[in-house]
Amino acid sequence: MISMVGRAFARALKQEIAASQEASKRAGGGPEGTRRAAANASTGLTIEEAMQILNIDKLDPEKIKNNYEHLFAANDKSKGGSFYLQSKIVRAKERIDVEFKEDKNPTQDAPG
Repeated sequence: MISMVGRAFARALKQEIAASQEASKRAGGGPEGTRRAAANASTGLTIEEAMQILNIDKLDPEKIKNNYEHLFAANDKSKGGSFYLQSKIVRAKERIDVEFKEDKNPTQDAPG
């Protein structure tokens, strides 16, 4: 019984590692892909999904702010909106904020 659980755990671990590596490749590979995969995992959205939710074509801070405020207010529960949609809007804004933060503070792989 214990060996069966151990084998199942090892198999699940291998699958998780493979899925993580695949996500990193899809996100661009290398340090950039790893960073994007981590950002996607932390918010549950890709940058593309976040942009679709906020209805933006490019990462323009003013347009993002305006669309976020409009969509959040339009989906206010007191106005007949949806808490679920508001949550998606907040997560989309958070995902885009992560992208801006990473662009302002890129990690440097300095030899040392």
